[in-house]
Amino acid sequence: MPQPPTARDGKVTRELVLAAALEIIDRDGAGALSMRRLGAALERDPMVLYRHAPGKAALLDGVVETVLAQLSVDPADPDWTAQLRAVARDYRALALAHPNVVPLLVTRPLATPLALRPPGTLRPLEDLLDLLTRAGCSGPDALHVYRVFFGFLNGHVLNELQELVENPDETDDLLRLGMHRLPLREFPLLRGLAHALADYDGAAELERGLDILITGLAATLSLPETGRSPGLAARNASGAQTDDVDKR
Repeated sequence: MPQPPTARDGKVTRELVLAAALEIIDRDGAGALSMRRLGAALERDPMVLYRHAPGKAALLDGVVETVLAQLSVDPADPDWTAQLRAVARDYRALALAHPNVVPLLVTRPLATPLALRPPGTLRPLEDLLDLLTRAGCSGPDALHVYRVFFGFLNGHVLNELQELVENPDETDDLLRLGMHRLPLREFPLLRGLAHALADYDGAAELERGLDILITGLAATLSLPETGRSPGLAARNASGAQTDDVDKR
């Protein structure tokens, strides 16, 4: 991970301020970010930083913008489903690289009206609307797909980041996850899923969710479901073969 900028790096810019803020959040969480601590990281008087951000809220918005700037969307991709999958995988990778930023990705939009958010945070929205309208969606339908898509992605990354192991050295899944603390009579089903919880595969779970989401969107909006995942295609082929056998 690159080191935060310092006075020795030359002139302090907004980009350097946000890079240093992101480094602090990555290491210690958003609660640890302050103008004083940021000034120390940059070897500058904290008052200098107000030229680049009027306060902590603006810093947090800028950090979200910095992270989302790494999310690339190709509106010209003729295969809208493949592009949604690529964006989903990139978003998950960003979330895993910056887990302390994920709460900001989910909650900062609640603090600012859409048109007042940093332009960089709206770029994925504009590009996805472009992608989807090129695929045949109306404007309102494209906006609906965007909302459903990012609702799924945010839910997925929040779930994945919550899959924590309490006792890694334990061999019993119930003990590894600390689920033995749950009263058996009150949580029999949850305790019974200890192995499934311990065997969680974030990448596979994402693909399975995308299969369901994209298939549903294509059917609901009458869009061509191009670029199906190999897993879904294999399942469909298997089902077709079964049908052929039954017909015989």
